[in-house]
Amino acid sequence: MRPLAWTSLAATMAQEHTEKLLGVPMWIWQLANLALFLGVLGYFVARPLAQAFRKRQEEVAERGRQAQARRVEAARLEVEIHERMARLDKDLDEVRARGVADGEAARAGLIERADEEAERVRREAQAEIERRLGQAREQLKRAAADLTASSARDLLAREVTEEDRKRLLSESLERLGGRP
Repeated sequence: MRPLAWTSLAATMAQEHTEKLLGVPMWIWQLANLALFLGVLGYFVARPLAQAFRKRQEEVAERGRQAQARRVEAARLEVEIHERMARLDKDLDEVRARGVADGEAARAGLIERADEEAERVRREAQAEIERRLGQAREQLKRAAADLTASSARDLLAREVTEEDRKRLLSESLERLGGRP
């Protein structure tokens, strides 16, 4: 029995010796290795991702500012168009008043020319209004799309959990690793 006990003791000591490196247990070396790996990963992956996210956030904020500027410009154009319409209506009334003042003989010719001019001016004004309103609508649509995208980004930022971020990061790393 004694030789078996010495063999068992020797095996136990050999196992303890293999589980240590430089007198430090292997689990401590493994923990240090993991910490070093995570540090390198944080330095080479997390920083560039954080910078990319910051840059994207700044771009979205700039688009929001641009959308606000477009809305202000659209409002200014709308006011300008309404002022022009008011002036055109006033000008039309003046043309008609002059026609009445010139007398019965010239009245028919003046009214006819004034009506033609008013119709042309009205068509041009209507065309200008429609063109500018179309531009304003397009600008508002783009602004609404930008705001929707911004809201969606904010919603995703609130709803995406740490687990989702880890999964997305690992999927991205797998895709990067699969490229030639």
